[in-house]
Amino acid sequence: MTANPSMNPEPFENLPQAGSGMSVSLPLARPSRFLALWFPFLSTDRLHRQQGRKGGEGSDEAPLVTTEKIKGGLHLAAVDQKARRLGLVPGLTLADARARIPGITVVEHDSAADRGVLGHLADACDRYTPLLACDGEQGLMLDISGCAHLFKGERAMLDDVCKCCQEAGFSTLAAIAATPDTARAVARWGTGGIVKEGEEHDSVHDLPVAALQLGHETDIALVRAGLKTVGDLADRPRGPLVARFGAAIAYRLDRILACERVSISPRRPVADILVEKQFAEPIGYADDIRACLSHLAEEARDLLEQKGEGGRGFEAAFFRADGKVERIAIATARPLREPAAVMRLFDARMEGLADPLDPGFGFDLIRLAVTVRETLSAGQPDFIRPDHGEDDACELVERLSARFSPARVLRFVPEDSHLPERAVRAVPAIAAPPAGQSWHAADKGEPPLRPLFLFEPPQAIETVAEVPDGPPRQFFWRRLRHDIARAEGPERIAPEWWRDGSDTLTRDYFRVEDSAGRRFWVYREGLFAQEARHPRWFLHGIFA
Repeated sequence: MTANPSMNPEPFENLPQAGSGMSVSLPLARPSRFLALWFPFLSTDRLHRQQGRKGGEGSDEAPLVTTEKIKGGLHLAAVDQKARRLGLVPGLTLADARARIPGITVVEHDSAADRGVLGHLADACDRYTPLLACDGEQGLMLDISGCAHLFKGERAMLDDVCKCCQEAGFSTLAAIAATPDTARAVARWGTGGIVKEGEEHDSVHDLPVAALQLGHETDIALVRAGLKTVGDLADRPRGPLVARFGAAIAYRLDRILACERVSISPRRPVADILVEKQFAEPIGYADDIRACLSHLAEEARDLLEQKGEGGRGFEAAFFRADGKVERIAIATARPLREPAAVMRLFDARMEGLADPLDPGFGFDLIRLAVTVRETLSAGQPDFIRPDHGEDDACELVERLSARFSPARVLRFVPEDSHLPERAVRAVPAIAAPPAGQSWHAADKGEPPLRPLFLFEPPQAIETVAEVPDGPPRQFFWRRLRHDIARAEGPERIAPEWWRDGSDTLTRDYFRVEDSAGRRFWVYREGLFAQEARHPRWFLHGIFA
C-alpha cells in the first residue's frame, strides 16, 4: 500500500492552539475526517495494569486515586472508575476524599509515566494513519482522511481502534467528525460515535459550553448569563458575544461547528514516500521479515524512480500484534534507491542492535518510509577509466554507520575560526558536507602549517626563550628536556574576544624541531609587558 501522496497541499496559516498538536488552519478543500480518542482514566488505568488490579465494574478492590501537591495541600489528580461512581473527582482535596470514602488507595501522581503511556498508545495507533498527534494529556487525534476504506469503513475502523485500546487495559471514548474540535467535543463531552458531514451543528448543540475550551472563568460567566450549551451560543448573534466574552468565543464556535477546517501537526514527521504490508496472520520468522522488507524496498524504489530521486534516510517500522512498535532507521552518504544496497544497510543495522528485533507474538504490519530524499541523476559509467573510489568510500561509511550508529563514525569539517581548537568540527561522516566551506590547500612541497593531532587542553611546558618575541631555546615536557635545533614563527593569533571575553590573551605559535628531529607546535600566551608580565608556554600539537 502506498500512502501520503500529498497530505496538505494548501498553504498553512498559524492559529492559536486548541490542544497539543492543533496549530494550523486550512481553507475548505477536500473532505477531512478526524478520529478523536480520549482516555478519561489514563493514570489509574496505567496503575491498574501495572499492579494487576481489575478496577472495573463489579470489582471488590478499593477505589484508586492519584494525588499531587497544589499550594501546599494534596489534591486528587486522577480517579478510577469506581472512585468516580462514588463521587470522587479530580481537584478534590485528599482530606475531603478520605472523609467521604475512608478506604481509598492513594498513589502519587506521575505525569511523566502518563506521557510515556500516551506515547505508546500513539505508536500503536500509528498503524491506522501516520497523521497522528497527542491531544492534551489524555487524548489522541488521528487524521483518517482517505484511510477509512482500508479498514472497511469508518464504523469498523472506530470499533477496531477502541477494541485495541480496551484490550490494552485503557477505557476509551472516541468520535469521528469533519474537524478535530468537533470530534474532540463529541468524544469528551458527548456520547462519541460518528458525526456525518453536515450534522456538526446537531451533534454539538446540546453539549455544555465547556466543550468550547474557553477556560473555567469564561465557562462560569457563560452559565451565569444563562448560556449553558453550545447551542445557546450558536443560535445567538456573534457581535454581542464577542463584545462581552472576547473574540475567542467566535473562533471556537467556528471550529466546533465545522465552519472552519483545521489540520493537525503530526507528532512524527510524515514521509512523502511510504509503503507498507499488512498480514492477516502475524509473522515472526527472520527470513519472512527480511523478505517483506526487501519487497517494500522494491516498491519504494519504483516510487523514487518516478520522482527521479534517491533516499538519504529510510525508516522501517514493525508493528507487533500486542501494539508495541519497533523502529529501525538508516542513513546513507549518497542518494540510494536500489533495494539490495538498502537491505545491506538494514542488515548491518539489525546486526548492531543492542536489543535484537523482538517479534513477540508476531508483526501484523511492516512499514517502510523514505524520510530524506534528494535528486538522483543517472550517471554514465566511464569504461575506459573507471573510478569507484568515491562510491567505495561512501559504501564503507554507510555500512559502518549502520553497524555502529552514525554518532560513532565521524569526519572533520572546517569551521570559520582562526583558533586551532575551533577551526574544525567533528560531524557524522554520513551527513551531507556543509555548503560554502572548504579546506585550505597547503602549498606544494611545504610542510603542514598545523599538526593533525592537537592536545585538548594544550599542555603547559617550561621553556627557556628570548624575550620579548623570541622562540624557545629549550623546553621541558613530561620530565624530558628538548633542545631546539630549528624554529619557525611566530604565527600570531588574536583571541576571539566576542566569545571568550576581553580578558583573553594573544597567542604566538612556533613550529620547532628538537635535536632528535622531533617536531612540535608550541605557543606563548600573552604579549610580554603588554598582556602578561610572565607569559606562559604551551604545547598544542605534535607533527607526525
